[in-house]
Amino acid sequence: MTVPACKERLNLITRSAAQTQAWARGLAALLDRGDILCLVGDLGTGKTCFAQGVGQGLGIVQPIISPTFIRVREYCESPARLPFYHIDLYRLVRGNEALGWGLEEYLYGQGVCAIEWADRIRTLVPPHCLWVQFSHGQAPEVRHISFQAEEGRGEWLLHRFGEGVKNGSIGH
Repeated sequence: MTVPACKERLNLITRSAAQTQAWARGLAALLDRGDILCLVGDLGTGKTCFAQGVGQGLGIVQPIISPTFIRVREYCESPARLPFYHIDLYRLVRGNEALGWGLEEYLYGQGVCAIEWADRIRTLVPPHCLWVQFSHGQAPEVRHISFQAEEGRGEWLLHRFGEGVKNGSIGH
């Protein structure tokens, strides 16, 4: 799995699903319309868990479940602060195939996108995304999460999120 070469990076270690979701909820507080989170990592590394935390942070009250077999789950109901589009590209054969089912409508829509397996469409996503890479740690519950951004809004999110993690206002 490859992510773009980026200037800045924030590396975190999480020791539980609850901690992963707490960080994601903190990031969600910074998100706005048109923000795109590109989630990459092997199976079972925490992509869906992180997306659940983002949805919770946006105010979604219904359960957030993996859209692996249907590609996209839309969460647009009140009291959510913003629409949330949870996209899973695990079953995608070719990147351009995503254009056939309307990926661009989500990428340039009015909500927040969290795209699992986003490395499969790397050339299709705009450069202002925040890339989040997940990997297994030494112990069963430990995960390494690396946040990276190329430019623009993604860099701003990375910087603000990093500040919040460092000063303790995010993730607790």
